[in-house]
Amino acid sequence: MQRVRVSEPAGPAPAPGAMERSRLLAEARRVLHAEAGAVAGLADRLDDRFAEAVELLFAVRGRVIVTGVGKSGIVARKIAATLTSTGTPASFLHPVDGLHGDLGLVSRDDLGIFVSKSGTSSELTGLMEHIVRLGLPTIALTGDAESTLGRNATVALDCGVTEEACPMDLAPTSSTTAALAMGDALAMVLLQRKGFQPEDFARFHPGGALGRRLTVTVDDLMVSRDYPEVREGVRVRDCIVPLARMRGTVPIVDAERRLRGVLTAGDLARFMERRDDFLDVPVEEVMTKSPRTTVPGALAGAAVRDMERYGIMALPVVGEAGELVGVIHLHDILKADVA
Repeated sequence: MQRVRVSEPAGPAPAPGAMERSRLLAEARRVLHAEAGAVAGLADRLDDRFAEAVELLFAVRGRVIVTGVGKSGIVARKIAATLTSTGTPASFLHPVDGLHGDLGLVSRDDLGIFVSKSGTSSELTGLMEHIVRLGLPTIALTGDAESTLGRNATVALDCGVTEEACPMDLAPTSSTTAALAMGDALAMVLLQRKGFQPEDFARFHPGGALGRRLTVTVDDLMVSRDYPEVREGVRVRDCIVPLARMRGTVPIVDAERRLRGVLTAGDLARFMERRDDFLDVPVEEVMTKSPRTTVPGALAGAAVRDMERYGIMALPVVGEAGELVGVIHLHDILKADVA
């Protein structure tokens, strides 16, 4: 009886040497530069056809049907998802399924987006024939505007690339990135054309961290009770304890609790460098007299953006008459996992 020789499992591949790692990194950079260049090239070639495509999408009363085959089909799915999440109902339709019964998904109020590098795929050209017969407007994202898809589309957007990032110029890489970027450009410009707001976005993204960022407001996180506000006219020495208690930010108010300014630890530190008698100076000489503020009902995420932009840790919350109603701190927003 013959014995069967079982080969030992192969061990882990040896770690690449320094020269090999350098070669791998250089190749990765080449790919990224190639794809970045492909996208930059689209921006240079944009013309009135893009604006026309946006207006077609803006006028759609039904839904946007996005289609493509192979890698372009995957891009088409993503474009449909992005449109849907930004207020334009869209569905992906596989061209083969469309030609074998799923064309019932399409209504006369819809619009078709066709994604194809060559613009000659038989599945897509067959589907376009039926879509056009229904009288629907169509947009082609293609690498060849003179292809069958390009010539028969209402609007053809040039997504052509000089070469793929694939070293053999075969695998769809730069071309799919370019088509995806063009789809994003359409969706983002359409979003603005429709006046889509963060509150609208929140309705479509109620779950997870994004949902919290779009639904949690300043009211939910601000400190509004027992906040140690300081009346104008006091000396800096009277602000030291409140400044420590409230993590380096104290609002200065008048007798009607209208906000007059903010004293921060940074304000105090900068003033201390110039004056030895800083404790006896009126707070008006030290405070920031026109501080950044927010209002009740504003999104906490918007407050974070202001804090990051201006390099501050807290924002006073003021009412319609300029009265202080609370303070929102960056620490509390981070703790709530909103940022």
